[in-house]
Amino acid sequence: MEECVSAADASRRFSLLLRGVREGRSYVVTSHGKPVARPAGRNDGVVKRARATLLKRLEKQPVVNAGRWTRDELYEDIS
Repeated sequence: MEECVSAADASRRFSLLLRGVREGRSYVVTSHGKPVARPAGRNDGVVKRARATLLKRLEKQPVVNAGRWTRDELYEDIS
């Protein structure tokens, strides 16, 4: 269960809140009663969708046969 904490209270008790997070507690920071910050784990769906979108895009790109490179060629200074 998430505990609501006002932004002012979060500022005053920041180190205590971090300790609570390390112990597994979760907080929602509010400003004037409205949520303004949520736990980072809430973005898991965004990360999964972004990864899926990227993979679909990469699958559509043609394979380029660039041949084999040596380590020296990879780090060759071309300037």
